[in-house]
Amino acid sequence: MNETLRGRALKLLARREHTRAELARKLAVDAQDPAEIEAVLGEFEKRGWLSEKRVVEQRVHTLRKRFGTRRIERDLRQKGVSEEAVAAALPGLKRGELDAAREVWRRKFGGRIPRTPAERARQARFLQGRGFDLELIMKIFRGADDE
Repeated sequence: MNETLRGRALKLLARREHTRAELARKLAVDAQDPAEIEAVLGEFEKRGWLSEKRVVEQRVHTLRKRFGTRRIERDLRQKGVSEEAVAAALPGLKRGELDAAREVWRRKFGGRIPRTPAERARQARFLQGRGFDLELIMKIFRGADDE
């Protein structure tokens, strides 16, 4: 096994969690043979150093404060997380989505209720861009009227 490849992989994982696909892509620069990469990744998974579950937990924790379920889901897929792991993360994301959306809205707009249709559209576009569904956004606007 190529020790420099193994060392580079360890350095990358020491900085942050990586998916198997991300690590393979980064290691491909140093590898002569794709089989070397597979050997290193297989060993790391066996030892528990490379974990898709930890990647999902870390990304969800990091992104939840700023983004909605759709945006987080897209990010996980772009990182190379398997469909099974993404599907397993979705129920937890959906549970806290209203609170997360409300917090993002309050930070950006100070909890100001949109007074005009243009203002409402602007706030809704912002929240949709952050990955929140329109139905959820309307709940926030209705709930803001009640506060």
